[in-house]
Amino acid sequence: MHHHKRAKATEETEVHLIGSGIASLAAAYYLIEDAGVIPEQITIYEQRDVTGGALDGSGDPWQGFLIRGGRMHEEHYRCYWSLLDNIPSLEDPEVSVTEESKEFNNRFISHAQARLLRDGKKVDLSSYGVGTKDQLLMSRLLFTPESRLDGLKIEEWFTGEFFRSNFWLLFTSMFAFQKWSSLMEMRRYMLRFMHLMPGMKHLEGILRTKYNQYHSVVLPLQRLLEDRGVRFALDTQVVDIDFSGDGTGKRASELLVRRKGGEQERISLGEHAYCFLTNGSIVDAADEGDLDHAPVLKGVEDAGAWQLWRKVAAKDPSFGNPEVFCGDVDRSKWYSFTVTMRDWTFLDYMEDFTGNTHGTGGLVTMTESNWLLSIVIARQPHFPDQPKDTTIFWGYGLYPDRIGNKVKKPMSQCTGREILEELWYHLKVEDLMEPIMHSDRLVNAIPVAMPFIDSLFMPRSAGDRPRVLPETCENFAFLGQFAEVEDDCVFTVEYSVRTAMEAVYGLFDCGKTPPPVYIGAHHPSALVKAMAALAK
Repeated sequence: MHHHKRAKATEETEVHLIGSGIASLAAAYYLIEDAGVIPEQITIYEQRDVTGGALDGSGDPWQGFLIRGGRMHEEHYRCYWSLLDNIPSLEDPEVSVTEESKEFNNRFISHAQARLLRDGKKVDLSSYGVGTKDQLLMSRLLFTPESRLDGLKIEEWFTGEFFRSNFWLLFTSMFAFQKWSSLMEMRRYMLRFMHLMPGMKHLEGILRTKYNQYHSVVLPLQRLLEDRGVRFALDTQVVDIDFSGDGTGKRASELLVRRKGGEQERISLGEHAYCFLTNGSIVDAADEGDLDHAPVLKGVEDAGAWQLWRKVAAKDPSFGNPEVFCGDVDRSKWYSFTVTMRDWTFLDYMEDFTGNTHGTGGLVTMTESNWLLSIVIARQPHFPDQPKDTTIFWGYGLYPDRIGNKVKKPMSQCTGREILEELWYHLKVEDLMEPIMHSDRLVNAIPVAMPFIDSLFMPRSAGDRPRVLPETCENFAFLGQFAEVEDDCVFTVEYSVRTAMEAVYGLFDCGKTPPPVYIGAHHPSALVKAMAALAK
């Protein structure tokens, strides 16, 4: 494997980070702490007016809160937790984000008791329901090298029966895999999270942050970086990156940026400059509706991150193949929704029905829902400024183009109110919720169309994701979910932080390497227990 010349950072070293997701924020931290780059020489560019990428949490008690998604964590996120060990939490500077999260998870332990529902009743999950033939196919998959799985979809490997099993319903709803998702990616998940398989039906071993990820993780990180002197250029879109030189000596030499208001400027990258690009984005071009309006599905033409990667990829074959990921919105989209109520009726009912206090249940999936609806009730409050009388919950539908069971239109065309009508129907709480639907206690239900949310699971081949450090470049790195990291799993915060470590430790001489990826399947007892659970 090609190794980059690692440089020592000097006073003149400057780094330009494009995108403000956790990969860039983590990279900025490592650049300062481990590589010794002067914080004032680090700039983070972000096309939106808020940092954090897909780790978001916004809104207020009057207009309603919004989270486009939530992250499930587990203890073996070695890069992520070690980063957050060093970040003071939002509310107490004496406590790190990791300590705050550990304390929180010790109090509210995940043990979902109503993970799947059918006809409004809990599904018996004593068996995963995987047939003998599919069990064999599963074993064969684990022992098939990735090089033999180029471009394959999950549905091309298993029997049709497999997709009716409890296992698939748990797996598809927990990780947002589709039948047409990448088989290669599913294999990585199976191997990486093998130790969680026996407890998957109860979401055992799943960890969460105290609040939504924006307030628990992004804001503390951003605050620390700003206090050190890192520059944040918000409302600033990088439109193109120019490169000079050729062969292995290629360098990122110029950024073309568009500031708020539309004027463009060129930023020259001198001989001491580096550029880290978060290529692609799962929340780019997302659109929000509300109680009375459906969101609008946008496309690549509205997606700055994807347009930039397309332009960059055209300049060098080692810069990946964005089209594979962003070229089929109908396959990469799904819709989520966040509901805010000045009322505890629904959460109290769900607590009684599931046997889970809020924050201990996690996903509840309605298996007969045409949209394949799932909801998550987080520990309240999920926002630091959420009043005691206010509750929020999140949900999503994996099949937004299908006609609802109660509401006779596709989820993609539904308002927040209509999505709630469909949800109450599946949970058999229409009578209970009727008075609230017609009162001011229902603050908002905000549906979000996300055209690229599943783009990272699109069937891919080797080379479609560029390496974190492309061999042809000496001052350029890719970060985030669409850069290639061996063995690790996309759609996790761990993956993004690991790319940041690989980029900084690969380009700068700091005597550090990222910790090895934890692979559950490499622990024989985990493998045995998982196979026994599947065979039930």
